[in-house]
Amino acid sequence: MSILDLVRNNVKALKPYSSARDEYQESVSNMVFLDANENPFESGLNRYPDPQQSILKQELAKINKVPTQNILLGNGSDEVLDLIVRAFCEPNIDKIISLPPTYGMYQVLANINAIEVVEVPLSSAFQPQVDQILEVSNAKILFLCSPNNPTGNSFKQSAIEELLSKFQGIVVLDEAYIDFSDQESWLSRLEEFPNLIITQTFSKAYGLAGIRLGICYASTEIISILNKIKSPYNVNQLTQNSGLERLNNLQAVYSEIKLIKAEREQLINQLKTIDFISKIYNSDANFVLVKVDDANLRYKQLTENNIVIRNRTNQFGCENCLRLTVGTQAENLKLINTLKAI
Repeated sequence: MSILDLVRNNVKALKPYSSARDEYQESVSNMVFLDANENPFESGLNRYPDPQQSILKQELAKINKVPTQNILLGNGSDEVLDLIVRAFCEPNIDKIISLPPTYGMYQVLANINAIEVVEVPLSSAFQPQVDQILEVSNAKILFLCSPNNPTGNSFKQSAIEELLSKFQGIVVLDEAYIDFSDQESWLSRLEEFPNLIITQTFSKAYGLAGIRLGICYASTEIISILNKIKSPYNVNQLTQNSGLERLNNLQAVYSEIKLIKAEREQLINQLKTIDFISKIYNSDANFVLVKVDDANLRYKQLTENNIVIRNRTNQFGCENCLRLTVGTQAENLKLINTLKAI
């Protein structure tokens, strides 16, 4: 498979915009910058940010043992996903594959870009139906979310490997929740599969949902294509600073992950005592999906008690299911006590 054969022709021919900071990247203390039409009065933010987020990428490369040229950063993972769709899918011609129930933005981004969505539902065990996926012809992108949202489970490694080997398009593996799983990230095998794109985020384990910072790992060929179409300064300076600060304090991140995983297990044990919960699904994420007697009723009752969860009953395979994010010990205790009371 040639990755370039999958890229839209206009993207292949595109000459990307060259910003002032792309053209001159050296940093010298006494240099006078009069090239970018910036306000000259120092505020700490009067200059444009590094369009390639070099320092942030260097830290991520060091932590994850992935070269910087295999990394692209975006304004949240949603921008990264949108870039992927726009780079490879021709509007009103191409199609993608989604595996419901899954993250809803895959469908939304396809619709925005006038791309057909072929849905191949997960099995009753919420696993990819590999043979059915491979039967879909001429699809450009396959979206795999593992651990999956909203189900919380990870996909079998053997299924992912078979899809990577046999699917004749781009495989996007969304690892937004990988830090809460005992399974290893596919980053260690990135070089084996030229059609693999891995997306991760600072929103979950890193606790920085408010800064909107997403990560894309892929071959240098794919990264160079995405760099051609991304906005020149898509990650602002405040976001870069906050992301770097968090990366420089990884022990705090690891400590929070450990606490969340411990609270998840405690929450699951307590949920087993609630009589109107008929099933608790296994979770490798920072949330738990549960099946109840009446999701609409239970959602209403919880909101009336000042607790907001997600009602997933309208998603395929999730009838009467609620998704519960793992909170602090106090928040989880309030949830359990409220569930018992109602």
